[in-house]
Amino acid sequence: MTVHDVSDTQVPGVTWGSDKPGEVRWERVCPLADLFPERGAAALFGDVQIALFRLPDDAAYGVHAGRVYAVQNLDPFSAANVMSRGIVGTRGGEPTVAAPVYKQVFSLATGACLALADKAPKDDLPADLVTYPVEVREDVVHVGLR
Repeated sequence: MTVHDVSDTQVPGVTWGSDKPGEVRWERVCPLADLFPERGAAALFGDVQIALFRLPDDAAYGVHAGRVYAVQNLDPFSAANVMSRGIVGTRGGEPTVAAPVYKQVFSLATGACLALADKAPKDDLPADLVTYPVEVREDVVHVGLR
C-alpha cells in the first residue's frame, strides 16, 4: 500500500475550484503512474483519509477500464482506515472493492454497500462509503474535496 500524505505539501492556490463551504476544490494527489492497477493507495488531506483505486485497461471492467476512483478510507464495519487495502473486483459489470476486515462489498462508482456480510456498521456509521470525484490532468491524479 502506498500512502501519500499531502497535507504538508499543498500550497494554497495551487489547486482549482472553490474554497467556499460545500463547493468542490481540487487537490493534487499523485502522478497516475504511482497508482498500480487493482491496488489501493491512501491519501491524507488534513484529517481526511481517501482510498484511491486505479482500474486496469481490461475489457472485464467495460466502460470503467482505466478509471481512477476515490472513496473514504474508513471502513464503516470495522471503524478502521483500511479501505485502501481492499480487494478490487466487479459485480455485474460494476467496479467494486471488498473491505479487508469483514469483506463487505462496495461500489467504487457510488459507494453503495452491495453486500453486508451479516454485519452492521460500527458506531452508527452509514453503511455506504463517501465517494470523491477524480480527474486526471496531464497524468496527475486530482481529487475533489468539499
